[in-house]
Amino acid sequence: MDVRSLAPVLLLLFAFTTVLAQTAAPGVACETKNGTSCEECLNNVTCLWCIKTKTCVSYPVRTILPPHSLCPLNDARWGLCWMNFQSLIITLAVLGGVIIIAFLICLFCCCKCENIGSSSFLAKMERQVNKSMNKQETRRAEMKQRHDDIRRKYGLNGPNPYSRFG
Repeated sequence: MDVRSLAPVLLLLFAFTTVLAQTAAPGVACETKNGTSCEECLNNVTCLWCIKTKTCVSYPVRTILPPHSLCPLNDARWGLCWMNFQSLIITLAVLGGVIIIAFLICLFCCCKCENIGSSSFLAKMERQVNKSMNKQETRRAEMKQRHDDIRRKYGLNGPNPYSRFG
C-alpha cells in the first residue's frame, strides 16, 4: 500500500477513534484545565480547546460539530493543536471525496476491462465453433463422396430399390 493512500486512512481512523473514545481520564473534567495550554487540554480526547477564549471545554458529543456559541470552528482545536477544526473538516471531506472518486474510477476501469476480456473470449469461442463446423462439413462431404464411390462400384447408383415399399 502506498504511503500517500495510507495517510488519509490513518487520519480518518484517528478522527473516528477520538470521537468514539469518550472515556479517557475519568474524573478529570476539561473545565479544570482552563488557563493552561492547548497541549495540556488536548491530552484528554474529550476536550476541545478554544484559542479565542483560551478555555478548555468538554466536546459537545451530541452535536457532532461544536456550536458557534461555544467556539468558532476556525478557533476550535481538537486532537491537534496546530490544526483548527474547520481545516480538519475540510481536509477530511476532500480526502473522503478523493477516496470515493478513486474507488469509482477503479470500479469503472475494472468493469470495462472485464467486459473487454469477455468480448475477446466470446470472439475466440465463436472462431472455435466456426472452425469445428467447417471441419464437420468437410468430413460429411468426404463421407458422402466415399459412399457415392462405393455405390458406383457396386452399381447402386440408380433409384433406391426400397423406395417403392415406403
